[in-house]
Amino acid sequence: MKEAIQQIRDFLAKKTVGIAGAGGLGSNCAVALARTGVGRIIVADFDIVEPSNLNRQYYFRHQLGIPKVLVLKENIRLIDPGIEVEAHTVMLNPQNIPIIYNECDVLIEAFDKAEMKQMLIETALSQWPDRPLIAASGLAGWGMTEHITIKRFGNFVLAGDDVSETSAMNPPLGPRVAILAGMEANIALEFMLEGFQFKQY
Repeated sequence: MKEAIQQIRDFLAKKTVGIAGAGGLGSNCAVALARTGVGRIIVADFDIVEPSNLNRQYYFRHQLGIPKVLVLKENIRLIDPGIEVEAHTVMLNPQNIPIIYNECDVLIEAFDKAEMKQMLIETALSQWPDRPLIAASGLAGWGMTEHITIKRFGNFVLAGDDVSETSAMNPPLGPRVAILAGMEANIALEFMLEGFQFKQY
């Protein structure tokens, strides 16, 4: 088993994943990919860590008030210092997305707000129509795991239930957010490991 894990890590060490957003989806997805051995992660978010984030995001109380991308970079360094994390403390828009994420093998949408999701998806599909793009929608609340689906539109993949919109009475909670973040990371691995074969010794 150890040898198989190392072969996967060696293969993924040459890959670059872009993550747009460092909240519940983005932070958990980045950590999952880091633990798997993805060599380079490019993440952008303008927000800071707040107490309300700790119910679902991969941050800790002593990191409150610090920009999320800088904290995420440090947390991943503690997991594996060999992974390169390129952190951008900016609000993403159609002008800077093509610059920040130009070198990615896979791009992952990890925003909370629907309008930001739409902007990222439209920009990415226009800029890189043949590159894998993974998004998530409908992740608020709890339960309803059986309603979570994966929809594929060529290289664009959407995970979620499409109905569980975040609101004051339907907040995002750790377990359901982590499920969707894990699904996004797993789909990214599916794209990146295409053609991978274990070597027999």
